[in-house]
Amino acid sequence: MPLLYTIGKLTVGPAMRLAFRPTVEGLEHIPDKGGAIFAGNHLSVADELFLGTVVPRHLAFWAKSEYFTGTGLKGRFSKFVLTGLGAIPVERAGGRAALAAFDAAVPALRGGDLVVVYPEGTRSPDGRLYRGRTGAVRLAIAAGVPIIPVGMIGTEKVQPIGARMPRPFTGKITIRFGKPLDFTGRSDDRVSLRHLTDEMMGEIQKLTGQEYVPRYAPPRAQPQITGEADGR
Repeated sequence: MPLLYTIGKLTVGPAMRLAFRPTVEGLEHIPDKGGAIFAGNHLSVADELFLGTVVPRHLAFWAKSEYFTGTGLKGRFSKFVLTGLGAIPVERAGGRAALAAFDAAVPALRGGDLVVVYPEGTRSPDGRLYRGRTGAVRLAIAAGVPIIPVGMIGTEKVQPIGARMPRPFTGKITIRFGKPLDFTGRSDDRVSLRHLTDEMMGEIQKLTGQEYVPRYAPPRAQPQITGEADGR
């Protein structure tokens, strides 16, 4: 586990548990060792904080590549923090550059790390669950690891879009982990990826109870989230 991540687990983690007292269900579905992908709904920037707080192992989040290439003191600090946390840079513009995130994530997963992906591609603008992009499933098939569905409930109230920090005592947080989905050996053609992704989103919906929207979430003008996977 990266040093900076370990420090955060010992400091930020206990503070988050004390201030918000999240309810956690399904921890038995998290493997003690070996690689896996956490694929969940995305309601708030705080999702990453709460997920990192309750999962005992290191989580590698995908982060915008801009956070690693910024200039000045702020840019260098951002790169230092994200590198220290073991984050994986992802180019959100798509194309060959975006595939670099897959190139980095596959060996990490095969090496036994846990990677977090948000299939919706952005935070939900209205609390509903939107159609998932196929990146998480493509990554799971390529790396030969299971997908663990994750359901976050209540984080949009604790830190709504536009809020700079999570606000204690503003809502109840529940985090649910579902049974691992094993897509090992499944075809990665376009039709199969779409079918398997819809199956994965159905499992996430079971955990959250959200209304499902069969279309992609509208993109944000200035996305600030991490861990997002693209793909159709």
